[in-house]
Amino acid sequence: MEKSAALEKIALKIRACRKCGLSDERIQAVPGDGSPSASLMMVGEGPGRQEDEEGKPFVGAAGRLLNELLVEIGLAREEIYITNVVKCRPPGNRDPLPGEKEICLPYLREQVALIHPRLICPLGNHALSTLLKTEETISRMHGRAVLKGGLVFFPLYHPAAALYNVNLRKTMEKDFANLAELLKKERILL
Repeated sequence: MEKSAALEKIALKIRACRKCGLSDERIQAVPGDGSPSASLMMVGEGPGRQEDEEGKPFVGAAGRLLNELLVEIGLAREEIYITNVVKCRPPGNRDPLPGEKEICLPYLREQVALIHPRLICPLGNHALSTLLKTEETISRMHGRAVLKGGLVFFPLYHPAAALYNVNLRKTMEKDFANLAELLKKERILL
């Protein structure tokens, strides 16, 4: 089966999912978006209001900042794959609960296995703890590559963090520059 058709099959399962209470309040599930053959995958925590309305990840203010940071290192959003740990918006944009993350994790694992990216960027603490099974915080792990389970991870602050703390913008720009260097060094994308 072609990757895009297989990704759509996963997306259909996500859209039909009723395994937790998040599905009760969502407008629509947000499976993910981007290239099925992406070498780079970015994983956030969960959809916000605008993502819930549009059914696409990172389309609000944090998404616009993410797009800017990608352009600064010569990447287009369409070249990568973007998704979230949980696929439905938590009420009031609260943090996803551990049980909600566990219920959605098989979908994320399916996406990672199918796309088979060479590099995964967890965006923020929830993606970091879910993907790397660590208690470390993003403030300690951001901007450096980690090898785990045969996959290379490059944790980054969630773009929303820079919207709330403008001092993080420079840190994120530096981390994205380091990401670009890693991509070049490993001959991934660039």
